[in-house]
Amino acid sequence: MISCRELIEEFLADYLGDGLPSDARRKFDEHLAVCPACVNYLESYRQTIRLEKQAFADERRDPPPIPEELIKAVLSARNKAGS
Repeated sequence: MISCRELIEEFLADYLGDGLPSDARRKFDEHLAVCPACVNYLESYRQTIRLEKQAFADERRDPPPIPEELIKAVLSARNKAGS
């Protein structure tokens, strides 16, 4: 008998990405209908994906320029530490 953990680990990415064959998807949906733990895990996984996308959304834009004074201060501190 397969455990919930094995089921989730094996099918979750394909399930969310519509990569499961229809029969496997139906069986997975049937399991979700009776297993609150897997439903909770699935929802937390979806939320994690949403949060990751939000957290890294700004990386698609160019970062603001680094002030010249900051660069000089970092280089100066680095030179002093290396002495």
